Amino acid sequence: MNDRLVPGSDRARESAGHMVELTRSLLDAETVDGVLRRILLAARMLIPDADMASITLRERTGELRTPFHSDPSAVELDRLQYRLGEGPCVAAADPAGVAFARSGDLSAEPAWPEFGPAAASYGYASVLATALLLPAESDAAVGALNVYSRERGRLDDVARDTALLLATHASLALASVRTAADGAHDLADAANQMANLRRALDTRTVIGQATGILMARRGLDADKAFELLSRTSQNLNVRLGSLAEGIVSAPEAADDL
Repeated sequence: MNDRLVPGSDRARESAGHMVELTRSLLDAETVDGVLRRILLAARMLIPDADMASITLRERTGELRTPFHSDPSAVELDRLQYRLGEGPCVAAADPAGVAFARSGDLSAEPAWPEFGPAAASYGYASVLATALLLPAESDAAVGALNVYSRERGRLDDVARDTALLLATHASLALASVRTAADGAHDLADAANQMANLRRALDTRTVIGQATGILMARRGLDADKAFELLSRTSQNLNVRLGSLAEGIVSAPEAADDL
């Protein structure tokens, strides 16, 4: 069992060192493929309890594919989600989705009634997925970093934080590759993009939490809950993120929408 990263511990310092090297490596990559291959390797090395990982990319047509993976089983599980239209990588790569999805017991996961048991039959019990974004164009997801574990109850908050940081670095590096290709890369712009990425991830996560509250309190499915949230945002002329923050801080407000 992996020890938690305690600030100041040898493992924490080692992890921080790996992250610094990763950042340099990603920003030195000259191609999109180079970025994604490096982030996949880093996910396997740095995320506690990660037994395999993959990267989902969304085509402009909306089609999902898995160009990079650490194990053929990851491709099979990703493709199963694409066919079923449900699962963590589908949710995280959805431009209108919540940016992050996780389960510690796939065999009994109510959010994915078909995919969950199927994944368990492959021998995987825990999963997390987090969005890859391109903030230079929009805060919409263009893909997802997916991590699978064979053990139940794994991929905890430490794994989540590491995955989110990796996804942010990967997204920044992807944007940097595009910027460099246009001959206009500078560090100030990269720092701004990093801040924008973090804000986008935070906002979409809060929207997902508010959607979940609406589902629970109003008996709605995910699509209807998000539709209600969006419609109320428009009617009140309030940013969707601000409305979601209000519901998360005061769940009873969901009853009045």
